[in-house]
Amino acid sequence: MPSPVFSAAHTAAPAGLTLPQHAPLVAAIRDGLVESVHYGSAVALAADGSMAASAGDPLAPFYPRSALKPLQAVAMVRAGLELPADLLALAAASHSGAAAHRDGALRILELHGLAAGDLENSKDLPYGPAEREDWLRNGGSPTQITQNCSGKHAAMVATCVINGWPVRGYLAPSHPLQQLVAQTVIELTGEEPAAVSTDGCGTPLFALTLSGMARAFGRIAQAAADDDGGPGSGGAEAAVGLAMQQHPQMVAGEGRDVTELMRLLPGAVAKDGFEGVQLVGLADGGAVAVKISDGGDRARMPATVRLLDALDVDTEPLAGIATSPVLGGGHEVGRLLATDFLNQLSAPVNEAL
Repeated sequence: MPSPVFSAAHTAAPAGLTLPQHAPLVAAIRDGLVESVHYGSAVALAADGSMAASAGDPLAPFYPRSALKPLQAVAMVRAGLELPADLLALAAASHSGAAAHRDGALRILELHGLAAGDLENSKDLPYGPAEREDWLRNGGSPTQITQNCSGKHAAMVATCVINGWPVRGYLAPSHPLQQLVAQTVIELTGEEPAAVSTDGCGTPLFALTLSGMARAFGRIAQAAADDDGGPGSGGAEAAVGLAMQQHPQMVAGEGRDVTELMRLLPGAVAKDGFEGVQLVGLADGGAVAVKISDGGDRARMPATVRLLDALDVDTEPLAGIATSPVLGGGHEVGRLLATDFLNQLSAPVNEAL
């Protein structure tokens, strides 16, 4: 009998590995009993940048995954990328793979004399369940265009063409595009990455803190709010923020909670990321950030809405995405609910950010 690929004897965490001190953020309640608990860390920054509330270990470095995309898009706009707002929103997207998303990625390429073969992201089926089923029903297979990061990658190769940079190898950390992205991430977050890795789509990935990422999203949302409509008045941050707000269906897709949040909360800039990451920037510069320790996607939004409460945001319109039912026999027997996890701080702690 062949031995298993993994065994307990060979999968222990490396000695000396530091584990974040996460806190219980969300619980699944079945008929009054706590059935499951999602741990994680969270932070809410006030408009002045002070930490208004926190839970767990908000200063521990983590990988934001696709929540980095709006920051990457800011870097590309700074490098001369000019796109219609719907396509700029797609550049910051983890899209569901609907026809509008696929066609949008192809439009970005065509506008700059490029083709799908110029992309270096991984191949995948559409991310959205309905979109995936439709694609497979029509004989589709994994492609780079259907992969949920194709808008970002199309924008990246377009930015290379605009600047005369090599298109081949544009994902290498030493490439001028990725060097610019790294500098922009450092500027917007106000911190140096604790580590660098590679995201699932092949893009360089930076380890940052929840506080740093919240700061970046607050800056993007505030720039969008402060834009007076004049030519270039709000800069790259405003362009990206406004595009995401105006076209939330391009940032995620129909039926996705991130799209719904931006529709229901005017002035917000929101982006999720794999492994349980959620960021929301607000028009006044405040922001919230969540990391679910087990990567559970279902726990992102309940914790996020609870954090928004801490910033006195009217979350009543978000009630439909702030929780979800726990079913038994097809009937609701409980709910997925945020715990009372907030640690209200008695004084600003900017010096600790």
